[in-house]
Amino acid sequence: MARQLNMDTLQQNFWKEEYLKEIMLRFGWHQKYGAIVKAKQEQHRERRKKAVETTLRLPSVQVPLPVKPSSPPPPQAPVELPKEPDLTGLDAMVLEAEMRPAPREVRALLYQGISHENEGRYRYLKMRLLTPPDEKYTFPITTNFNYGWQMGKMATLHTAPTPKCRIESFFRKNGAFSLLHPRDVAL
Repeated sequence: MARQLNMDTLQQNFWKEEYLKEIMLRFGWHQKYGAIVKAKQEQHRERRKKAVETTLRLPSVQVPLPVKPSSPPPPQAPVELPKEPDLTGLDAMVLEAEMRPAPREVRALLYQGISHENEGRYRYLKMRLLTPPDEKYTFPITTNFNYGWQMGKMATLHTAPTPKCRIESFFRKNGAFSLLHPRDVAL
């Protein structure tokens, strides 16, 4: 919102009157309620000081002595639950986990060096990044995984061994207003 700079005397007087009314209203409120607010603040400070000074202590609880049973309960026959067949041959914990565990060689990188020197956790994460998602996870976790799931290796970008352009820099070597060197002039 733009500020109006071309105010006439009527507008200036209006704003002056509004400003004075607001000041008088604030002054009246302070006269009427200022002492009450200050007293409440003091009470609040006093309560806070008392709360800090007095600490609550919990009663001590004694551990009850263990009761020895007179006779052991009769053994019950163990109920055998039907065992579900393992369809994949993998361990149940591996199937329940979303992410497969890292190989031992990669996990060992965590404990060698520190991240500040590009070792340790930094190197572990870089090595873990190199494995594709379908080798890291047992199944696609999000719908975004479906787009690249089991795609295989991506094509690598081939760069030419020699640059196609002989000009190494667009800018002049000697500044904007220097005399031109014969090599800088296009023929």
